[in-house]
Amino acid sequence: MLAGRFLVLAVMMSGGEMQQQQSGKGPLRSVAVPYVALGPSGMAVRDRLKRLTARDEEVLRAVGEYQGGLASRDLKARCRGGHGHCADSWAGRKRELTAVSSSRIAGTITKATHDQWALARRCQAAHLQSLEAGIGTLRRRLSLPLGEKGTKGAAGGYRSRGEWFRKSRRLAVLEARHAGVAEDWRAGRVRVVRGGRRPLNTRHHLEAAQLTEAEWRRRWEAERWFLAADGESGKRFGNETIRLSPDGEVSVKLPAPLAHLANARHGRYILACAVEFRHRAGEWRDRVESNRAVAYRIHLDVARGRWYLTASWQRPVVKTLPLATARAQGMVGVDTNADHFAAYRLDPHGNPIGDPHRFFYDLSGTTGHRDAQIRHALTRLLHWTRRCGVTAIGIEDLDFATEKTREKHGRHKRFRQLISGMPTGKLKARIISMAAELGLAIVAVDPAYTSMWGDEHWRKPLTSTKRQMTRHDAASVAIGRRALGHPIRRRTAPPHDDRSDRRGHRTVQATSDGRGREETRPRIPGPRTRCASPDRGTKAGDQCAQHRSEHTAEQQSWQQDSLPLSL
Repeated sequence: MLAGRFLVLAVMMSGGEMQQQQSGKGPLRSVAVPYVALGPSGMAVRDRLKRLTARDEEVLRAVGEYQGGLASRDLKARCRGGHGHCADSWAGRKRELTAVSSSRIAGTITKATHDQWALARRCQAAHLQSLEAGIGTLRRRLSLPLGEKGTKGAAGGYRSRGEWFRKSRRLAVLEARHAGVAEDWRAGRVRVVRGGRRPLNTRHHLEAAQLTEAEWRRRWEAERWFLAADGESGKRFGNETIRLSPDGEVSVKLPAPLAHLANARHGRYILACAVEFRHRAGEWRDRVESNRAVAYRIHLDVARGRWYLTASWQRPVVKTLPLATARAQGMVGVDTNADHFAAYRLDPHGNPIGDPHRFFYDLSGTTGHRDAQIRHALTRLLHWTRRCGVTAIGIEDLDFATEKTREKHGRHKRFRQLISGMPTGKLKARIISMAAELGLAIVAVDPAYTSMWGDEHWRKPLTSTKRQMTRHDAASVAIGRRALGHPIRRRTAPPHDDRSDRRGHRTVQATSDGRGREETRPRIPGPRTRCASPDRGTKAGDQCAQHRSEHTAEQQSWQQDSLPLSL
């Protein structure tokens, strides 16, 4: 029963709540300072290669297969080198590739090899850290007596001897894996599969993937092809290997062994199709006409039978707004959830304006479907933000890299799948690049306690007969207030002795120069005023001089002040 209730609660949680739920109610951890995320430093556009002839496809397949074999051999040599890699070995590998292709193709292949090796090392380090965390959790729980209750911050002992025995076997497995990974790490040895490990494993599950061996073979070979070229400033149209002219003509510099397939001068092959970018065509055209570097990649979508050309280039990092400038027009707080974005607009003082907005998406299905859903939801969110007149969006800085292990969440498989299914890394990249194009700043905030405190302080006050608030909507208010630099709770505790404001105003987000803040009103000069503070003025401390009931002043004669003095 308890596990079932936890699963239902997990589905309703927001991103920030997922992390704080596991932290428990111990001492509150320190909250990181909000910051403005840096803008994108690169751009990529893609177009389909339409109306290719059979000869064009044959040449592209031959070039991709040949250069893919070179890339595989180079990656094998780099992995064999391990920690012994140096500039001389890099130059030696490049010279070997230049002899069988060209210097530019060799440079592109060796650079891609080093990027892939570095990525494998980072993944290896993350895997090693995950194994160490799991081993530590299992050892601690195995050392506790059976049935010992845990706390909010740490689980207790196992419930039965059978579970204790199974977890001890699990510990032995993790220790063996950790020993192997640690040995590979010290030796500089990585496990890399060109084409991807998932397509490789699909070979053993063709029936589940609904593929024949021939279909799988075509996809596997297409993933291992290498049809890419880095740009080079100063060369014609920014790239000497794969050249795309401003009028859309595509030509490929063939490797030396395939030069007999050329249909143009200098060993080049010109495709029969023309490329016309629909997105960022002006920026791309400016680069190629000024001979600035543009990188190209050609790949085949086997399932659709379509060829695509992707152009990418670097550009200076988009300058972000200062944090104070981003907060000047208010903020839109966004709470990331498993199926929607919950957004709320706040003014510069942290007050919610209007009604909450929700932008739904569906993360089931293929990777392409999930990516499209995220893009569409972000597009609706960003355009609504611009219509509100706000220049910044506050969003949680989520990272579930160390929060989805079996040892941390036990048997709650649905909860682990929920966390793993949230594309936090892709979401960060998408929203930063898309917001930069619309002139919006992204303010990243610490996700700690946002759902808990938002539900406690904002859900009930904002609920009315015409407005229904969820805990996700309340969390978006909390995120927006944290991005604005205000505490999540609107008012501080009242003074200890009475309900006056002699100790200062209680609206915590208002500064001393803010208009309309809850502070003692300025004193109007004159013989008598109701705006004088108790410790100022001639009669400020004499309560009997005030015209109130049960005071001696009631029995004395007095005269009504003139109208100008009573204003």
